[in-house]
Amino acid sequence: MNPTRVLLLFFACLIGAVLHAQEDKKASVSGLVTDANTGNPVDYATIYVQGTNIATESAVNGRYSLSVPAGKDFVLVFTRIGFKESPVTVKALPDRSRIQIDVQMAPLDSDLEIIVTESRIEGAGMVREGVEQLKLIPTTTGNLESLLPHIALGASTGTGGELSSQYNVRGGNYDENLVYVNDFEIYRPQLIRAGQQEGLSFPNIDLIRDLSFSSGGFEARYGDKLSSVLDIKYKLPDSLKASVGFSLLGGSAHVEGSLPVGKNSFRKFRYLVGARYKTTRYLLGTLDVEGEYTPNFTDLQAYLTYDISHDLQIGLLGNLNRSMYRFSPSTRSTAFGLVNFALQLYTVFEGQEVDDFTTGMGGISLTYLPDKKRNPFFLKFLASDFRSDENERFDINGDYSLRQIESSLGSGEFGEVVAELGVGTQQQYVRNYLDLRTWNLEHKGGWEIQTSPTASEATASHFLQWSVKYQRESIEDRINEWERLDSAGYSLPNDPDQLLLFSVLKTRNTLLSSRISAYLQNTYTYRDDARHEWRLSVGVRASS
Repeated sequence: MNPTRVLLLFFACLIGAVLHAQEDKKASVSGLVTDANTGNPVDYATIYVQGTNIATESAVNGRYSLSVPAGKDFVLVFTRIGFKESPVTVKALPDRSRIQIDVQMAPLDSDLEIIVTESRIEGAGMVREGVEQLKLIPTTTGNLESLLPHIALGASTGTGGELSSQYNVRGGNYDENLVYVNDFEIYRPQLIRAGQQEGLSFPNIDLIRDLSFSSGGFEARYGDKLSSVLDIKYKLPDSLKASVGFSLLGGSAHVEGSLPVGKNSFRKFRYLVGARYKTTRYLLGTLDVEGEYTPNFTDLQAYLTYDISHDLQIGLLGNLNRSMYRFSPSTRSTAFGLVNFALQLYTVFEGQEVDDFTTGMGGISLTYLPDKKRNPFFLKFLASDFRSDENERFDINGDYSLRQIESSLGSGEFGEVVAELGVGTQQQYVRNYLDLRTWNLEHKGGWEIQTSPTASEATASHFLQWSVKYQRESIEDRINEWERLDSAGYSLPNDPDQLLLFSVLKTRNTLLSSRISAYLQNTYTYRDDARHEWRLSVGVRASS
């Protein structure tokens, strides 16, 4: 039987089956409570989440651990007889994340203030961050990728510098990085030549709830690319909010909200919509090549969710990105050489470059999350369609001159041209077109199996995760490029009988491919609240 039909039949059977699943929406807070005056551990301090019955006590060594709700802000209160009450506001934590909060409590009879030390959220080799502080970091692009070097070692911007949405990790190529938004894999345009041609990347920082990033050594549940993984979660809004921002480099706006549907209080329609516009023409005017730069980039995104029931939720993710880059070069001046022998390459251009990239993506997800306190598990089904229409068009002629510059500091002609060493012509012609389409069908699941260790204060569990994914790609690529070089009236390479071009590239490729991939992963966690926590993750991936 055809493998595609088998896979589709498998999905149909799974969706039609009776589903019993739930993702345990919990996070973990642990840390050390000490005396701000002496530095000694504070035992039997009460730590509780304000407004709830979630509480614990610190051990003899001052350590504590507490399971808290994920996905919303809360206040953690530390109390102890003889010490000042110490409330700590904690921002919303991602599901299954853990954070360390150490508190130095001030005695009642002292003038000391409490000292709170909060660690970065980490888990399973991933660095997890909220976005509120990241928004305060100034960038020239507004792209999330330009902020990654601030939160992870080994990450740096690509060859385009701050103008680029490229990034590489530990020297790897920019296309070796995995990006996910709400479990949908995100793809990038392919015909990218330089940083000034790149526009807005997919992640919209106004819509992000939190993100996780790994610069290597990530879990098997992520894909096969080698360098890094960026896992982004968009918001699930519960109230009406909006924002607007403007600058000389562009602007952005977003609106979010939640609407009750019908008489059931749990049934809600949530919407999250964002729009962005960017232009880098003012920055690109400082490059070596002078001319008219007209880059304009627009992006529109929406993430919609609807609660079908207490346990079943449907989500829609949509994106339309349009990047238009126009460039009409006029002159270029580049100096090089030695201290005592300086040269200048001066070029006069005519013609223009026009590039446009239009990408669109639509995805639908169905998640079943029943309320199950013991051995919870969940099922999720995703389908997505990505389309990219990319065009590059060059018609540029350049007349260049190689000149010698006076480099003697005592000369009255210092910095001026003293000799012209050679002249030539460069002609560049490009007509490249790419039509790319990618379809994905995926089933993901997870099951937490809780065990009972011998120690009474310890907890242990196995968290099994699995996925089966079918992907189909359709690519039509047409490349037509040639370059002619002329030096002092001679074409390079020189042939007295015919005119030869310096380089020629003409190809036409059509590719249809299908692939199936799957993974199975088990994460074993052993936690002794008073001592330590151990976590071991083992997984395997396969693809065909």
